[in-house]
Amino acid sequence: MLSSISLTAQPRTDTLLQRLFSQGSPALQHILQYPDSFRYQLIYTQIDRDAKNRPHFKQYYLHVDPNQYFNPASTVKMPIAFLALEKLNDLHIKGLDKYTPMRIDSVEHDIAYYLKQIFLVSDNDAYNRLYEFLGQQTIHEKLWGKGYPRTRIVRRFMPLNEEGNRNTPAVSFGNVYKQPPARSALTYDFSQNIEIGKGHWDQHDSLIMTPMDFTKHNNVPLEDLQHMLQSVMFPASVPPGQRFHLTTNDYRFLYTYMSAYPSEVANPHYDTATYFDSYVKFFLFKDKKQRPPSYMRIFNKPGWSYGFLTDVAYIIDTKNNVEFMLSATLYVNRDGIVNDDKYEYEEEGYPFFRETGEIIYQYELHRKRAHVPDLSEFKLTYGEDR
Repeated sequence: MLSSISLTAQPRTDTLLQRLFSQGSPALQHILQYPDSFRYQLIYTQIDRDAKNRPHFKQYYLHVDPNQYFNPASTVKMPIAFLALEKLNDLHIKGLDKYTPMRIDSVEHDIAYYLKQIFLVSDNDAYNRLYEFLGQQTIHEKLWGKGYPRTRIVRRFMPLNEEGNRNTPAVSFGNVYKQPPARSALTYDFSQNIEIGKGHWDQHDSLIMTPMDFTKHNNVPLEDLQHMLQSVMFPASVPPGQRFHLTTNDYRFLYTYMSAYPSEVANPHYDTATYFDSYVKFFLFKDKKQRPPSYMRIFNKPGWSYGFLTDVAYIIDTKNNVEFMLSATLYVNRDGIVNDDKYEYEEEGYPFFRETGEIIYQYELHRKRAHVPDLSEFKLTYGEDR
């Protein structure tokens, strides 16, 4: 079940994480000293297997507060990807699957192609197309029905106003399935006023010395993201009503491309000088642009925008039989000006994710377990198109 953090609760922090991170570098200590400035939140999920290899989960929190807004950026692509596969299954039309070419306006690709783009390099256009396939109203009806009433995904990553985002165009899969244009009639709760920064650049490239208004932006609390990932990596660990309707093939596909590196995929092809192997692996590896060792894989979805960095991940080490989940968000914006593309991602952001990941990983390497986990389900073959 989703953990119960009330909307009036104080930020939740567990002593284990305080103790572990107290041994961190001066740079990490500086960030932890100023939670209001850096707006950080972190969830560490321990996984212990029983004698039948069934996973059991225990969450530890660091300054987790569902009332403290962070811009989820591209992490919203993760539930959209899950829902796109679910919709294909729910339509249950012969000849329609994730490899059937989908046309929106004059653009045609299959859903599998878009899913690869989302998880390999966090492609914005791929997200926009899947958002349009789903429709804004369906997105919320499905997510709210699964127990995520605080989640709000009301924006595509393109210059559209609120009404424009409510509307989605016609979608066709050849002669197999045709979907008419749609408009969301839902009412959203925008009662929480959200303003960030001391100034911002507006859509007309003018500097406005007032905070930027995020009240009607996308919103997904960190624990919702963590739980969504858990529900796909470990579907049996959540009640049936909270699972995404996915097939065995869907799970295998997601596991493969959530953990693959751009260099391991031929289609789509990416320039690995730009899209290096740890390009979307914030925890442990992106800071130094390292390729993770062969025995480690990270199944994740990060996001970065407006000074916010977020990642939600399931991390495994098949050599040392280690597995855990780690989710975090951080805000780095020294000058307080939002939308100026001047953020301390390289100086403070990625080092934070590397170091917190390293501390938890080292703790996991030495943590005693009653049963050694069998991680064979997540040992995958890469480099194949299907």
